[in-house]
Amino acid sequence: MVVLDLAAPIKQRVTRVAPWFGPAFVAAIAYADPGNFATNFTGGASYGYLLVWVIVAANLMAMLIQSLSAKLGLVTGRDLPELCRENLPKPVNRGLWVQGELVAMATDLAEIIGGALALYLLFGLPLPIGGLITCVAAFALLELNRRGVRRFETVIGVLLGVILVGFLYTAVRSGSDNAALAAGLVPSFDGTDSLLLATGILGATVMPHVIYLHSALTKTRAVAAADPVRRREALRFQRADTLIALGAAGLVNLAMLVIAAQLFFGSGIGGTDTLEGIHSGLATVLDSHAALAFAIALLASGLASSSVGTYAGQVVMQGFIGRSIPLFARRLITMAPAMLVLLIGVDPTSALVWSQVVLSFGVPFALVPLIWLTRRKDLLGDQVNHPITTAVASAAAALIIALNVFLLVRTLG
Repeated sequence: MVVLDLAAPIKQRVTRVAPWFGPAFVAAIAYADPGNFATNFTGGASYGYLLVWVIVAANLMAMLIQSLSAKLGLVTGRDLPELCRENLPKPVNRGLWVQGELVAMATDLAEIIGGALALYLLFGLPLPIGGLITCVAAFALLELNRRGVRRFETVIGVLLGVILVGFLYTAVRSGSDNAALAAGLVPSFDGTDSLLLATGILGATVMPHVIYLHSALTKTRAVAAADPVRRREALRFQRADTLIALGAAGLVNLAMLVIAAQLFFGSGIGGTDTLEGIHSGLATVLDSHAALAFAIALLASGLASSSVGTYAGQVVMQGFIGRSIPLFARRLITMAPAMLVLLIGVDPTSALVWSQVVLSFGVPFALVPLIWLTRRKDLLGDQVNHPITTAVASAAAALIIALNVFLLVRTLG
């Protein structure tokens, strides 16, 4: 009887909090997708701890951005693409839709290739066959959403947990150089190639498609948060949801770079600029268990993030132009570039890194409208951005745009 009395308050609190948790975990899986594997491991293997600061800064920016997106959906009951359609000129809106679709294709490129690579590493399946299996499995995950968004959010959260456990296991075994880790927090670059990787890390961490998606996931809770008191409570829980989920994704990203820096930087082990080489290197430096943990995490990431990417594509089309196509058709369209890359034999890791650079160029087109809308009192009421919040978010957007412009000039020059 005493146990029941003690357990009752805990159960009541869980029941009160649980409905608000989940959207950020769906968004967070995109921050630990196969593109992150490619950019973070390549960054650590090539430059050691030099780019630690990029991962930390990108993750902090991601927390702020996703929090704004979650607030927008929860307060207005509409997602970011819908609000763009209502508040922007038609030509601008259609331009945003086109770039949103291109972003979806770049996202799927990374995710399908990642899943195919994982199946190759685990079972030796040819990459094109692994790509098809990844597409089918991701589509099956999306079917959960038809039976209730909570099921989909729960499964994606579990897969994020699998990724986190896999990398924490390997990170603990590999150890770290704490002095070098601290030095890596000081912003610096080492030539254009390191800037390219930094932009790729940024593109893999601050993901434009989940800026759109997060607002769509939280708008389903808007009715339950209609009362002002209930809304403030819901926003508090959503911030906690974002902090926990993005914190987990940030740990995954940091663990990737630390593992690569500790085990591969300056080691003389060849091939560590590719995911296959990293898998082989983990088996050589540690053992087969570390390599297996890497492959399983990569598979979980590819399956989960591919389904999230397709879901985001539906949100983009429905919001910006008020239309939708069957999920099967969308799956076929967005998987085409990835399957082409796999069939013609393009290096998968290079394709992953460049897909993340493409994604980084899409971030401003989602971020600028988000900042503009969340600072409007006529839309957000008493939940409008604090001026400091708007200033910090604007500074983050300016930094991302500046990095992209600098990279473009240096690359083309």
